Amino acid sequence: MDQALTIALRVHNPWLDQPDRQAGLLAADLSSPFLPRARRLDVRAGGAELVVGPRQAGKTTWIRQGLSERSEPVLILHAEEPRIRELCRSPAEALHALSDVLSEDTLLVLEEVQHLPDAPLFIKGLVDLQPRRKIVATGSSSFQFQSKTRESMAGRARRTLLLPFSLQELSTLVDRKRAAPILEEELRGLWSRLLVLGSYPRPWFDPDPVSELHRLTEAFVLKDASDLHTIDRPDAFRKLLELAAADAGNLVNLSAWASHAGVSRDTVVRYLEIAADAHVLRLVPPFVGGKRAEITGTPKVYLIDNGLRNTLFGGFERIDRRADAGSLWENAVFAELLKRTGLLDRIYFWRTKNGAEVDFVVRRDQKLLALEVKAGLLPRPQLTRAARSFIQAYRPSCFGVLNASLNTDDTLEGVPIRYRRPWEIGDLLTVP
Repeated sequence: MDQALTIALRVHNPWLDQPDRQAGLLAADLSSPFLPRARRLDVRAGGAELVVGPRQAGKTTWIRQGLSERSEPVLILHAEEPRIRELCRSPAEALHALSDVLSEDTLLVLEEVQHLPDAPLFIKGLVDLQPRRKIVATGSSSFQFQSKTRESMAGRARRTLLLPFSLQELSTLVDRKRAAPILEEELRGLWSRLLVLGSYPRPWFDPDPVSELHRLTEAFVLKDASDLHTIDRPDAFRKLLELAAADAGNLVNLSAWASHAGVSRDTVVRYLEIAADAHVLRLVPPFVGGKRAEITGTPKVYLIDNGLRNTLFGGFERIDRRADAGSLWENAVFAELLKRTGLLDRIYFWRTKNGAEVDFVVRRDQKLLALEVKAGLLPRPQLTRAARSFIQAYRPSCFGVLNASLNTDDTLEGVPIRYRRPWEIGDLLTVP
């Protein structure tokens, strides 16, 4: 093993010379304070675990916490290291070069694989050569990685999406033993803060979260977009993100965005694909069931995180002083849905040509769940005409109304209607 490779390995694997200290050294790298995530790292032989998500969402911390609880030896290859990228050009050569530090039961971790020249083929080669090897790979940006993964890694990889903290995870910061009114007020405070500052780990715990959010935004726009993707016009790309943030929760208008950004419509489409695959935003398609005169093609746009949205557009004024509170509620609820749904679930919105609309429709386990978002206080249970129309047309398994005040149940024509506060959103995703 050459000296450059030895140095790179020891920097990221300080336990190589002290195997008995592996768990402690892994745990020592965890961020402080450490907030446990709702899901656990599931590593099995017979394929790679691909952990993808936006920059600084906590992927490394989450993985290292999971690894610190395991007994097998761990070897981390960090793809930002030039010598590691060179090594990872050939699976066979890599396994041979690492034979001194890679036993049969060593768990192999590949970090930031988007920096590798052909990550999917490399991981596929590792799995094919050593099918019983346990492998974890992480990537913060997946524009090229994902498309190649679908083609070359079918049956060889499982994918986990790790996003910024969910409200469920943040609620563990609250003492559940407190009296109900105090507990509710603290949960309401968490939600109000999330609406403005989002839930990226570092800004959430930093004394100056706004500065951290600006640094995070610039890191994506200037580093990821310019260095990892073919962005000919970084200024137009940033302008497009600002337009998407301003229109969060609204229908996408590609022509208007192209005009404002000074690029072609095709360029807007390509830049949106990059932003979506880099986990900055999502385009949500309309639900089309064929029972009403429905919008069939135009998607809505949502940002993955409210803090990112407010950095790009809107600022950080308190939620009770904002004219865009409704948009922030809707965007934050979308992010919560995304964090709580699985890879096989689908999120839509429903809108008819005459303007009737239901904010979200989730297809889960072949059943429909629908959800309306009401940012204000509801004095009593009430459904919009659009909600009643959707229920009568599609009879979802559950219709939820997420609001600031009510927790109660009702029915309409046999369909359960659940009124819940934001921290109770899990109740709305439970299929009866």
